[in-house]
Amino acid sequence: MIYKEYAPAKINLFLDVVSKREDGYHDLGTAFQTIDAGDTLEASLRKDSVITLRYNKAQDYPVETDLVYRAAHLLQSEFNVKSGADLYLNKIMPIGAGLGAGSADAAAALRLLNKIWGLSLTSAQLESLGTRLGADVPFLIQGGLALAEGIGDHLTPMPSIDWPTDMVLLVATPLCFVPTKAAYAGVKPSGEGRWHKWKSNFNSSGIPELFNKFEESVLPQFPEISKMKSDLIELGALSSLMSGSGASVFAFFESAKEAGLAAKKIENKTRWLCITKFFEKKMDLSL
Repeated sequence: MIYKEYAPAKINLFLDVVSKREDGYHDLGTAFQTIDAGDTLEASLRKDSVITLRYNKAQDYPVETDLVYRAAHLLQSEFNVKSGADLYLNKIMPIGAGLGAGSADAAAALRLLNKIWGLSLTSAQLESLGTRLGADVPFLIQGGLALAEGIGDHLTPMPSIDWPTDMVLLVATPLCFVPTKAAYAGVKPSGEGRWHKWKSNFNSSGIPELFNKFEESVLPQFPEISKMKSDLIELGALSSLMSGSGASVFAFFESAKEAGLAAKKIENKTRWLCITKFFEKKMDLSL
């Protein structure tokens, strides 16, 4: 029997670098939001302990480095699982785009294998494992809207944003790739002030104030991202922001028609493009 698990990606409605830690990592203040765009992971049980991973199209990296493969082996080894699994990843999301697609795939693997291996682990247990795979993974175990602090693993779930029914999100990934090191190299921590102010002013009515600290270090190095942001505003977007450390940009439009017209204008400048909405549903941990 084949089981399926959706892996919705994320955007950051707010992202600030609060401080640099002694271990070299950074403490962040961010608002994660899942969107209704993502990969789909399939799995079938094996009687032996072998784990395999295939794709809908060839990937340019070794399968052993894939977060799905690593998540499966981590779960198997931590809980001494004797069964294996044949995994198939239908990958449509871009890599290195600031949308957390690889982390979403890892989260999907943890959820799906938790179900079919009959482990009955809680969300908190899966999130704890997720921190060992990537900073975005714990949030993507459940998704929805959450504030995150630390390296992104201290989560506070939030109520869904109440936005107009017809409003849509246009997410576009320019042709460039932004190395995470390049984004962090030029960023200067802000301290706690802006993040605490944003948290205290947050409410679930309408589009919140958008901010991404990484724009300060990334946009000067990658002018095509800055151009896409300004193009989207000129094409009628209510607001626009880079997600994560780049390169994707998202923008709010009052209707799907307006977003569609804008998408046609910029599609030749993108490697991935999608008109979507927020994915509000919490992910299910049961079959």
